[in-house]
Amino acid sequence: MEELWSGKGGMLVELSPLWIALANVIAIPIIHLGLSWLYTRIPAVSFDPNSVIFRNRGWESGGDIYQSVFGIRRWKKHLPDAAPWFGGFAKGSLRDKDRSHLEQFIVETCRGEAAHYAQMAGLWVTVVWNPWPIAALVMIIYAVLSNLPCILLQRFTRARLRHLLANLDRLEIESQGSSPAER
Repeated sequence: MEELWSGKGGMLVELSPLWIALANVIAIPIIHLGLSWLYTRIPAVSFDPNSVIFRNRGWESGGDIYQSVFGIRRWKKHLPDAAPWFGGFAKGSLRDKDRSHLEQFIVETCRGEAAHYAQMAGLWVTVVWNPWPIAALVMIIYAVLSNLPCILLQRFTRARLRHLLANLDRLEIESQGSSPAER
């Protein structure tokens, strides 16, 4: 791996400390916000909640794992939702419990999760100008830590919404089974 890195600082591109700092200060927000903007423009049909990436896993226990292991309800309110900044779907609260809104919300959690995977990968480009190994590894760790909580929140929310949707289905089935006088 060391052969890839040239120069005294172990960087692919040799920059002074001032230019490294400036490149990071400019690139990091552009990557975060630029990819957020881009993902609000991708058609919703591109985010299939049943795809291998977005489907629920048994170990997620309907989202309970995110609360029991990570205490997600304590800190989720502190995470920003950039989608509304760019005209996207706001995921801060559930404004309606009808089927179409729940289904749209589920798709939007997939969009959010995908955007954070893209941001994580996009931030790794900073290893080009950050000195290897320390600064480059710090940037890789930052890429993971700045996006992982958001990914966990999207998965938690989607699992909870699916649970709510399943309850809605159950209630509809039960009401169809009742007599007209009971409805």
